[in-house]
Amino acid sequence: MTVSTLKTTGHTEGVRRPGRWLALSVLVLAVLLVAVDATVLGLATPFLSEDLKPSGTQLLWIGDVYSFVIAGLLVSMGSLGDRIGRKKLLLIGAVAFGAVSVLNAYATTPEMMIVARALLGVAGATLMPSTLALIRNLFHDPRERSLAIGIWGAMASAGAAVGPVVGGFLLEHFWWGSVFLINLPVMAVLVLVGVKLIPESKNPNPGPWDVPSVGLSLVGMIGIVYAIKELASHGPSLDAAAAALLGAAALTWFVRRQLTLPSPLLDMRLFRHRGFSGAVLADLLTILGLSGLVFFLSQFFQLVQGRQPLEAGLAELPAAVGAVTAGLIAGLVARRFSVRLVVAGGLAAVGLSLAVLTTLDQHTGYPLLGAALLVVGVGAGFAFTVTADVILSSVPKEQAGSASAVSETAYELGAALGIAVLGSIVTGVYRGFATPAGVPSDVASAAHESLGGAVESSGVLAPDTATALVSAAQAAFVDGLRIAAGVGAAVLLATAVAAWFLLKGQKLEDGVEH
Repeated sequence: MTVSTLKTTGHTEGVRRPGRWLALSVLVLAVLLVAVDATVLGLATPFLSEDLKPSGTQLLWIGDVYSFVIAGLLVSMGSLGDRIGRKKLLLIGAVAFGAVSVLNAYATTPEMMIVARALLGVAGATLMPSTLALIRNLFHDPRERSLAIGIWGAMASAGAAVGPVVGGFLLEHFWWGSVFLINLPVMAVLVLVGVKLIPESKNPNPGPWDVPSVGLSLVGMIGIVYAIKELASHGPSLDAAAAALLGAAALTWFVRRQLTLPSPLLDMRLFRHRGFSGAVLADLLTILGLSGLVFFLSQFFQLVQGRQPLEAGLAELPAAVGAVTAGLIAGLVARRFSVRLVVAGGLAAVGLSLAVLTTLDQHTGYPLLGAALLVVGVGAGFAFTVTADVILSSVPKEQAGSASAVSETAYELGAALGIAVLGSIVTGVYRGFATPAGVPSDVASAAHESLGGAVESSGVLAPDTATALVSAAQAAFVDGLRIAAGVGAAVLLATAVAAWFLLKGQKLEDGVEH
């Protein structure tokens, strides 16, 4: 099956839709905010903990439930947008995202915060696939659409790196709730501009929205993501195994059900298209490398090299700059050379940058780290943007929402896997460090939980013992980071080779749809 046989056509009069670039600017701002919201809470956690006093388990749920719900609902919401209208779903989601952001900002108990974060995830899941699917309807010229998807992809990639900068600035000037209130003006602009400039689009013959499939998708994705995070945080356990089995069973049932439905929530036959499958795989593993690196380097900058939150956030900006720059020219480069060269080259660049980080130590200078982050951003920007373009142009326009949801699900899963898989390596190596003599058992136990725990618990010790404990913990963390970088490098380089073969002959569209 070829791209051309899968593609349906639009109308020539829609090729140059007025106001399309202004509409795009609002759509990508929404994407940036959803991506920022996934990372911004990390810096606010100490302030939030002091105010709400959550237990350790509650704190984990506050941090994780947002990405759990988004990952679980993306496919269902993409399919819902195909049915009721993507513009309608986007505007409903934007209003809900703004309202629930207020609930997050003014939460007074841990339980209220967990519920508010879960609701924010539901709203976020309506925004992400709708934005990419609407780009398909706004831009009928494939070259313009490649640039638009480049801008969209750059914002999605940059969100992870921009989150710490925004969070650091707000936390140094305002209270922790401010990291949520910044959503309000953006969502207000999205609704006001969107009503006027964004055209409605949906599948003209969508069939019913299959509720059992929605449930299976939600249970399956949450089960898998929970198992990954649990494994990373606490190692192998019965809870993690049970969640993984439940998730795998639900997803297997989901796939089987989609293959029998006349109007499936997600057309699994799309994965028979080699280019589509290769693009989804590359998508997932690009974000795995990017998010894993950004997450652990933010801890390295703060807890090993002693930078303030804002300074640490700014130190990660080269990744965002590289992603934005590459995203803007990715379509042009892919047409000038080839899709597989750009995607495989981007993946290889991320892999080689991770390989460079295997030389990291506590005193590594910023020029090397900044250069590695820049190359990671450029590689991820190229690969992620071109794969999103391939995914979107490989399906009939009526299924744009479902295809967008696949791309977004790959993004969320990649982010979860990057932090969890590389995190389990870092944590496993870190917990093995030898405690210096004279450290009480309760302090040693807290220190072995996390590097943050080691820095905090050392405050009760004599200065020399505290210094020895923190130094040992930092050295163990850096050892873990080096090994995780090596594993990440191997995965990304292997994926680059796979992408080279899977994307053979794949091309971006050139002619205007008519």
